[in-house]
Amino acid sequence: MLTIQALSFQRLVTQADRHNFEVEIRKRYPNFTITEVADGRQQPAAIRDRYNVVEYIEPSIGNEAAMGVDTSYNDDQASARTISRETGRPTSTGLLSLAQDKGWHTGFLILAPVYWQGAPLDNAAMRVRATIGETAAVFRTDHLVGAMLHAHGFNDEPGMDISLYAGSNNEIKNLASRHTFPLETSSDMKLAPGWLFYDNMEPLHETFTLAGSSWHLEATQEPVLFTVHNRGALFVLIGGLLSSLLVSAYVFSLVSRIGKIERETKERTASLQFANLRLSEDVASRVRTEKSLRLRERVIEVSANAVIICSAQAPDYPIEYVNPAFERITGFRADEVVGHSLESLQGSSQDQQNMREIREALREKREGRALLRNYRKDGTDYWNELFIAPVLDEQAQLSHFVVAQYDISAVMGYEAEMEFQANHDVLTGLANRNLLRERLGEAILSADRSGNALWVVFLDLDRFKFVNDTLGHEAGDVLLKVLAGRLQSATHEADTVARLGGDEFVLILPDQVDDGSGQQVLQRIMDSVAQPLTLQNHEFYLTCSMGVAKYPHDGNTAESLIKLADIAMYRAKEMGRSTSQFYTSDMIERTLDRLSIEADLRQALDRNEFQIHYQPQICATHGHIVGMEVLLRWQHPVHGMIQPGRFIGLAEEMGLIIPIGAWVIREACKQTKAWQLAGFTNLRVAVNLSPRQFTQKALAQSIADILQETELEPRFLELELTESMVMKDVDSAISILGKLKELGIHIAIDDFGTGYSSLSYLRRFPIDVLKIDQSFVNELTVNADAANIVVAIISLAHSLRLRVIAEGVETIEQLTYLRDRGCDEVQGYFFSRPVAASVFESLLQQESLLKNSASH
Repeated sequence: MLTIQALSFQRLVTQADRHNFEVEIRKRYPNFTITEVADGRQQPAAIRDRYNVVEYIEPSIGNEAAMGVDTSYNDDQASARTISRETGRPTSTGLLSLAQDKGWHTGFLILAPVYWQGAPLDNAAMRVRATIGETAAVFRTDHLVGAMLHAHGFNDEPGMDISLYAGSNNEIKNLASRHTFPLETSSDMKLAPGWLFYDNMEPLHETFTLAGSSWHLEATQEPVLFTVHNRGALFVLIGGLLSSLLVSAYVFSLVSRIGKIERETKERTASLQFANLRLSEDVASRVRTEKSLRLRERVIEVSANAVIICSAQAPDYPIEYVNPAFERITGFRADEVVGHSLESLQGSSQDQQNMREIREALREKREGRALLRNYRKDGTDYWNELFIAPVLDEQAQLSHFVVAQYDISAVMGYEAEMEFQANHDVLTGLANRNLLRERLGEAILSADRSGNALWVVFLDLDRFKFVNDTLGHEAGDVLLKVLAGRLQSATHEADTVARLGGDEFVLILPDQVDDGSGQQVLQRIMDSVAQPLTLQNHEFYLTCSMGVAKYPHDGNTAESLIKLADIAMYRAKEMGRSTSQFYTSDMIERTLDRLSIEADLRQALDRNEFQIHYQPQICATHGHIVGMEVLLRWQHPVHGMIQPGRFIGLAEEMGLIIPIGAWVIREACKQTKAWQLAGFTNLRVAVNLSPRQFTQKALAQSIADILQETELEPRFLELELTESMVMKDVDSAISILGKLKELGIHIAIDDFGTGYSSLSYLRRFPIDVLKIDQSFVNELTVNADAANIVVAIISLAHSLRLRVIAEGVETIEQLTYLRDRGCDEVQGYFFSRPVAASVFESLLQQESLLKNSASH
């Protein structure tokens, strides 16, 4: 029979944790509850702040009654427990009633504390705080002593009495065990006189320490009749010396027996000490196991991924445990899902195509993996990668499945965002080139099936660069976002609106029929773009130019349709902007010419291919030259002289007008200064500014540098601006004109009368000259309205103390009419076409000769 009755682990449980603890243990032991022993009966434990509960015991057979027993109420065990926790050493309890085997038996426990892994244990207080329970070795005293006696042959020694006390003395209350071997009494012993007995021997007393507690052992031997050991009782009176020897032999035998008991006691003490060592090793192993289990438990508890443990019982596979990460990710509390089926977490089966893999893994009892979309408690969805694996019990039988959920919503969102960015314009959210090609390819296939035409519209904003140059790119981005929304609102749901970049957009308009609806869509698009727009407290009116290519009439591929629509759009710009043009075959020739000119235009300035021509401005009263207007010409090495109408607009779009315009002003000032030095004093030069030149930030400084470089006085330079240029952004125009006027130069409004200037704004502009547009001069003598407008302009200019110049004068009748109505200056073919500098210099010399002749 084993000396150690049982080994157990007693866990420290608080009242707050009692319910959850009992629920968890019942998963292994269905009827488990925390109990206590009261009046010899085992019953549910009363409510206490803390319990010391037997959670594990080995062997389990024969010790079933001890499972769940709360030992905290036992004062003697509590004392030993306190000592062991504070010292960290194994400690023995006093005598206890044991719940092992049938009935109740006396025994004792040796307790060893178990601490949290890694907790500081420097002093008693730290050790008490770190305690999670203790291991207990259970000894039943009658088995303990009996086993020792039987093992060493003392159970057949007649007359021997051995008592074990749980204390340092032989008080009866401390008696733990007593073993008595009775001595058979013969008739001879009863008749024999007392002198025939051996002398009474002193009993053996031995005190020893076991696990910090004192124990006391007593062994006695009753006197034995001489004849028990010597059958020759009739000869006992023979010889005193023989008697003395027999007595001595008996004493020696008794002493030998007592020595044997003493040696056995010491050996048992050593055995118990060895048992203590083995117990300590068992405790250390238990602690290591406990630490490993706690580590795994903590890893699951702190895992960032959801962990679910479910039963292997089909078909529901009820959930038994979820970790905190599951609660955080899903929003469900543990008590809301424990006991429910695993598939209840997966939402609609129609939305879970990948659940088939998980169902098959459960059915085939194997590992499985799937990408699923689940739903949180609040109804929001999240993507997760789900892994499932079987768990086997001690008998290698499937008992559970463990499920791990990795929340990959951020990854899926990132992938969706990357896919969106790959197919959409980042700024406006419209389709980009990739998606445009895909959609256009699908639209072509659809058009083939339906037989309806497909329109591809290339749209470019007019004057968008003006917004960027004046208000900055951030304002330009805001404008593009607004226009993207307007274009989507102006088209149908089946249409596609894409942004290629900058201010270029492409629209796909499928299912077009010859009923005029397509034209209505185009007009609706132009009207939506033309709606006023306020940016940084400035109101803008934008327009757009559109080109349209038809499938299958114009092209049969996505790339060709976009290209041809682009060509048609440039034709719309050439037609005056704010209009739309359908592609025609002759546009390709014009486009090729444009491309050729564009390539050569980039080199023209460096190759000195530009020339300046001068058209004289004549005093209407006296007829002499008072100035000249500068006009740019391009002497192309192949195409010859190219007129400004073919390249000025292109230079504006390409951004080349800034360096070209600066070169024109510099050359004009330089030439004017040279003529002044040659004796043609008070000669004034007029130079046209393009819209982009006018809005460049360093315009005033650039002109100031040129005047300083050429040494031309500012009053001899006149800058001509169109009426529409200054009216597009009045406040900005007033600011720019003010800076130019500070230099001392003159400002002229060119083509006056063709725009939409307001008299109130005109009064605010710091200008010097109004130039009457040649369209009015041409009809001056044949159209009364034109004549009246000219008279009104002259009157208005003089009332504002402005000088008036009429351009496009070609007849003597026009000259006479203008001179009679008070026009200050005139220019036109009647006097001279624009000519090269050398020819203009000849005109100056001829006029000088005439003046000299007249003076003589």
